[in-house]
Amino acid sequence: MSITHEVFNQATPLADVNLFRLNLPLQEALAWHHPGYDRARFEALGAEAGSAEMQVHARLANQHSPVLHAHDRFGHRIDQVEFHPSYHALMSSALKHRLHATPWTEGAGGHIERAAAFMLFTELEPSVLCPVSMSYAVAPSLRAQPALFQDWLPKLASTQYDARFLPFGQKTAVTMGMGMTEKQGGSDVRANTTRATFDGDDAWGRRHRITGHKWFMSAPMCDAFLVLAQTGTGLSCFFLPRLLPDGSVNPMRIQRLKHKLGNQANASSE
Repeated sequence: MSITHEVFNQATPLADVNLFRLNLPLQEALAWHHPGYDRARFEALGAEAGSAEMQVHARLANQHSPVLHAHDRFGHRIDQVEFHPSYHALMSSALKHRLHATPWTEGAGGHIERAAAFMLFTELEPSVLCPVSMSYAVAPSLRAQPALFQDWLPKLASTQYDARFLPFGQKTAVTMGMGMTEKQGGSDVRANTTRATFDGDDAWGRRHRITGHKWFMSAPMCDAFLVLAQTGTGLSCFFLPRLLPDGSVNPMRIQRLKHKLGNQANASSE
């Protein structure tokens, strides 16, 4: 078979480049807002995010959608989501480069560097940054329960990503998601009907039993979630772990997945 034509006017792939070195505005912004920033950190992130290897992971993670396994092969309810290995490679990179809760354990400039690094990573693949950003955002809220904050912050700030479905004490790092929206409420969370009933006290504080349905449960394979529920005195925010301290699975039932890498799910909790 003869060659039909020659392709000579197409751009070559933008791969194996340092995205930080190419981003002069980001360099100048860091130098202005945080003159002592760790340039070596950004050189390393820029090289990794711009590598051909990570671009392949970004493509595969989007090409192969997450799969919901509501039951195992014996018929037992498990409610777990299987991701392509490339998704985990991207999550591992994001945590390694401290895009999650690490700044809450660092000194001055930690949040500035995290924001700049987060923006740089989006040039590679932004979707996995949903659970990463939530793991960053929830950390201050946990301070309301000092015992909970003390136990969970070190794992939320860890840079050693751990995809295993295990109790938090057995993992090198954890991530957190959120369950706020309900069908009848939308953005008006005051209309939420999920309810919380007091169920005693434990080492982490006052314990509640939560019953209801969430229209969006962002990143359902996270280790814990902040969820909204109605109490006798009004709407409140609760900490919901996927696995309980004794190792048993919290009965959060996943009904369906709604996105690819955004990995939001319909979920019921009881």
